[in-house]
Amino acid sequence: MAAATLTFDQVHLGVPDPEAAARWYVQALGAAPGEHVDRVWFDAVRVIFLKNQSPVPSEGAAIDHFALSYADVAAQTSAFERAGVRVRTPPSDLPGLGTHAVIEDPWGSKIQLVQDPERLGFHHIHLRVPDPESARRWYLERFGGTRARHKGTLDGLRYGDVWMFLDAGAAPPSRGHAIDHVGWRMPDLLASAAELKAKGVTFTSEPYAGPQAPHAPVLMSFIEDPWGVKIELLQRRS
Repeated sequence: MAAATLTFDQVHLGVPDPEAAARWYVQALGAAPGEHVDRVWFDAVRVIFLKNQSPVPSEGAAIDHFALSYADVAAQTSAFERAGVRVRTPPSDLPGLGTHAVIEDPWGSKIQLVQDPERLGFHHIHLRVPDPESARRWYLERFGGTRARHKGTLDGLRYGDVWMFLDAGAAPPSRGHAIDHVGWRMPDLLASAAELKAKGVTFTSEPYAGPQAPHAPVLMSFIEDPWGVKIELLQRRS
């Protein structure tokens, strides 16, 4: 049975200098400055940077990449290339899914560019797990979401406007990689934590108070899914 749908809140990236990384995302990728120097916005989704002197590239890890959607991927890729952004895969068409490309930030986070007029901005996260069908059920039963087929082709889960896709494959845990973890928020973390524990979820960090700062969560905690995806669960002030 699916749970109530939680709100996708953030992607957390490991970088040597969080403030410099936030500036790069604003200047190179057009992100909006965040509510603190260590983060940026893509629509309502935060990309938050944590200090890691030597992050492992995200490709092939449990969180392989995240994606941004643009009206014209070919033009946007050319603009990124002129700005010095590393283009790993030039624009091409995927049958039924439209134009896509792949770039990489300077610290090893793989970012797919997709052309989806229905959802511009932050588009999806992409996990790598041995059994995608079991993983979809796990997330539906614990975090809710809506199962749907993107453009009638690609099976995924939707959390509001954000998609989650899953590929089959063995992968190392996300912790310590350039894409270290993702986060969902809820109005009452303590109540949600009790429900998740009843469904067999093990917390690697029990709920605790966030820093006394306007941008910080009221409460935060961490879990890992059965396939090594590190997940932050949080309760915000608003």
